[in-house]
Amino acid sequence: MASTTSKSNASDTAHGGLSIALAGSGGSGVMTAGTLLLSAAAKAGAYGLMVRTSGPQIRGGEAAALLRIGREPVASLDDRFHLLLAFDWQNVHRFADEIPLDGASLVVGDEGEGEVPAPFVATGARMAALPMKKMAKAIPGSWTNMVALGLAGALAGLPREAIEAALRDSWKRDEASLAANLAAIDAGAKAAAGIGSIPKLPKLSPGGGRWLISGNEAAGLGAIRGGVRFVAAYPITPATELLEWMAPALAKVGGTLLQAEDELASINMIVGSSFAGVPSLTATAGPGLALMTEGIGLAVSAEVPLVVVDVMRGGPSTGIPAKSEQSDLSYAVSGLHGDAPRLVVAPTSIADCLATTQWAVHLAEALQAPAIVLSDQFMGQSRAIVDRPADLAFVGRRLVAEANAPDFKRYRDTPSGVSPMAIPGVPGTAYTADGLEKNEAGTPSSGARDHRVQLDKRARKLAVHDYGDMWADIEGDGELAVLTFGSTTGPVREAIARAAASGVRAKLVAMRLLAPALPEKLDEALAGVRHVLVVEQNHGAQFYRYLRAWFDLPGRPESFHRPGPLPLKPAELADAIVAAAGRISGALGRPTVSV
Repeated sequence: MASTTSKSNASDTAHGGLSIALAGSGGSGVMTAGTLLLSAAAKAGAYGLMVRTSGPQIRGGEAAALLRIGREPVASLDDRFHLLLAFDWQNVHRFADEIPLDGASLVVGDEGEGEVPAPFVATGARMAALPMKKMAKAIPGSWTNMVALGLAGALAGLPREAIEAALRDSWKRDEASLAANLAAIDAGAKAAAGIGSIPKLPKLSPGGGRWLISGNEAAGLGAIRGGVRFVAAYPITPATELLEWMAPALAKVGGTLLQAEDELASINMIVGSSFAGVPSLTATAGPGLALMTEGIGLAVSAEVPLVVVDVMRGGPSTGIPAKSEQSDLSYAVSGLHGDAPRLVVAPTSIADCLATTQWAVHLAEALQAPAIVLSDQFMGQSRAIVDRPADLAFVGRRLVAEANAPDFKRYRDTPSGVSPMAIPGVPGTAYTADGLEKNEAGTPSSGARDHRVQLDKRARKLAVHDYGDMWADIEGDGELAVLTFGSTTGPVREAIARAAASGVRAKLVAMRLLAPALPEKLDEALAGVRHVLVVEQNHGAQFYRYLRAWFDLPGRPESFHRPGPLPLKPAELADAIVAAAGRISGALGRPTVSV
């Protein structure tokens, strides 16, 4: 171990990327400008990430687009922002914690739209003013956010042709309006010369085969590729965009999306459609998942495959709808009544939302069980420039009973735990599918033996299945292992790389399969590991406690966790990794839980 100090503050445009925050009142065009800036970066050959954040009012309140752009794939926001560009200052002070600045940062605001809030002034950042609203008014038909787009693009060093191409691709108005807003972009770019400077992106070459996609869109595409042809759901932040994307996409492949009257109806609709033989899905957030509990339990008992995508947000109850938090984990793995085994999987990135959701459909169909996909607001509503995901062979295939099958027993106790599922209307395969306990034939039973046999069967089929290498992403080596899941994988991966620059090695284990627990798989992954650091974004260290309940972790495991809405940053995680590594050679003491 060469050093016990992290170089976590090092950041440049070649490696750390360029970080830009656009902020203003909801409805002012902040998100449009951010999306166009990210699209321009993609056309210029960069990778990038845009995280959406807004206040509880959503429209009319404060809004911000948080971008990080660079030459390497981006899966996390950086520790600070190089530029904060405010269209106006209406409640933007509420983002002070989400937009960290320092003395090297540049803050640009409209001098006619209020004073710079004190929390930003206190950072020591350089201040500049530009009358963006007046500049837009001077160009009839143009918008303030286009002036801001031109300014941000010029400061970042993005080619003008990339910005224009991004605007043209999304334009739905007449040519005169397009010309006016291109003029506004040029006005903003010209003004950049007198504003100040930030580090510029390195010269890039346009890359082929990259996608600009959100986690919600990726999950929807994965579901369709996996075979889903029916969706019933009730809109809820931050899962609604998944449904909006799937509605037209399903129609193209002969599928259907139905907006239900509530979450109870939606879960029961997909139980019914799946029972009829159609792979089915619903998408929701924590409050909706809670309402679906009884329906998911019915699917467990009747062995009906289905997929529930839970785009997690801050809770409990209504909580913080527009902010991210990994706080539904305990409910997902343990929230059903009775002994009710279910599949719980978690994508490790925006791009991985595609593969993991596709895999979830495959697992649900193959094992005739409900599968919960734990995404979150960070992945679901963020957009990223990613390399095109590989095509996967995961297509849901359930074991279907043949017509007039001799001695047909829907719930036959097989070695694999999976028994042929009859499709309604197939001759000779009638059975009762309900929530009552049953015997192998499907006849309701209160007998102790039937109950034990069916409990064993439902648990066995999940426990003995071969999940292959998809269960986790395992990278690197070392005596220290960092365990995580979901959207925290990105900042953890970057933190491990930063710690390595300080001479500290750590192994990454990002678990994709959370339930059922597979102790032998984790034991194999942790061979040679002396110490474990568990990283997650919630208040109660849910992942840490879940792991301690099911797995014999080496050493004295530590937990690094805190709730949303602030995302975990690579610097703080790199420091935690370096500190944990330093304790390996000495007395580790008591298990540490950090908040």
